[in-house]
Amino acid sequence: MKGYLALIGARFRVLLQYRAAAAAGIGTQLFFGLIRVMIFQAFYRSSAHPQPMSYVDIVTYIWLGQAMLGLLPWNLDSDVQNMLRSGNVSYELVRPLDLYWHWYCRAFAMRVAPTLLRSVPVIALAMLFLGMQTPPSLASGLGWLLTTCGAVVLNCAFMMLVTVSLFWTLTGEGIQRAVLPLVYVFSGMLLPLAFWPAWMQPLLHFLPFRGMMDLPFRVYLGQVAPLQAVPEFGIQLLWTAAFIVAGRTLLARGTRRLVAQGG
Repeated sequence: MKGYLALIGARFRVLLQYRAAAAAGIGTQLFFGLIRVMIFQAFYRSSAHPQPMSYVDIVTYIWLGQAMLGLLPWNLDSDVQNMLRSGNVSYELVRPLDLYWHWYCRAFAMRVAPTLLRSVPVIALAMLFLGMQTPPSLASGLGWLLTTCGAVVLNCAFMMLVTVSLFWTLTGEGIQRAVLPLVYVFSGMLLPLAFWPAWMQPLLHFLPFRGMMDLPFRVYLGQVAPLQAVPEFGIQLLWTAAFIVAGRTLLARGTRRLVAQGG
């Protein structure tokens, strides 16, 4: 365990150094957040029909999405990709660490460290000047923190499943481009899942993508009761375990068939 914690700490120290990139990311996320807010503002002003979320809630939802965007498994670890392309993954196999958990720790740091740099300023600015609201109760805030932790481990497990698939591809670009719209749409980042048709809600609740973004945000808003956050967190962990089992199984098969050429 100490080895994995040391790996996470080392990766955090490296990733937290990219402050200029974080500042650029903050500006980008604020810009696109404002664009999305204006789109929904126009929609709410032009429609007299009751909506599944109030305008205040949708503004808060948007800013939470902009702050937490980095948690989504929208990109893979470029270092791992290069290892698999060059054959240097052979060096990874001789380390005194389990390869899956080694890469999982890298994925964890890759998702969390940049998000921490960007999310705090985005949330602070959105609350002060851009209409973002605080949770309706302390219990909702704690439930949001709990389900956000569940979203982190779930996103990392899904990212690892995609990473392991690189053993069977030449570049990995295709799988990344196929996964990105899938995650972006069904996690609620493109459109909050509450706006989807009623007949699709059971499917959306069953799929794991809801736990990646939409669920923590709905808990924050109080639309999911704080007591319900605990069983929802359990569902996030179940999907995480399923992705871990699938990832480890595929990794074992991939390493058995791995052939590294060169000298």
